[in-house]
This record gives sequence, structure tokens and C-alpha cells, in this order.
Amino acid sequence: MTGLPKPQRPIATPQPAAIVSPCTKVCVIDRASRLCIGCLRSIDEIGAWSRMTPAARDAVMADLSGRSGLIAPQQP
Repeated sequence: MTGLPKPQRPIATPQPAAIVSPCTKVCVIDRASRLCIGCLRSIDEIGAWSRMTPAARDAVMADLSGRSGLIAPQQP
């Protein structure tokens, strides 16, 4: 006996669930609509995304498809 405590099993810590995001990694804000041309979210929505409730994120996601017409065509 060495007098050392018996090693214990590590405690499994639950991993947080991944947050689904519409981000496409094309982060450019359209000047006219103030929406990201990649994901169609506003700057405020992007900034608050990780703090939003799942219901709030779902509401934004449901609204995104109607926003595509708000983005001005991009000039080359």
C-alpha cells in the first residue's frame, strides 16, 4: 500500500447541443436592407443568435426564406 487515494473514474460532463445556424460563411452586410447576404439575418440577429431561445431562433429561421427579395443584386 502506498497510501495514495484510489484513482476515480472521470466524471462525464454533458456536452451542450450544437446550435443550428443558417450561417453560410459569406458574412457581408447589404447596405440597403442591413441583412447579411449569406444568411439573410440582421446584425442584431447574428449577434444575439447564441443567446436566443430555440423558439426565437426557429422564428427567425422561418422568416428567412421571405427575405431573399430584400437583398440588392450584387455587382461584380
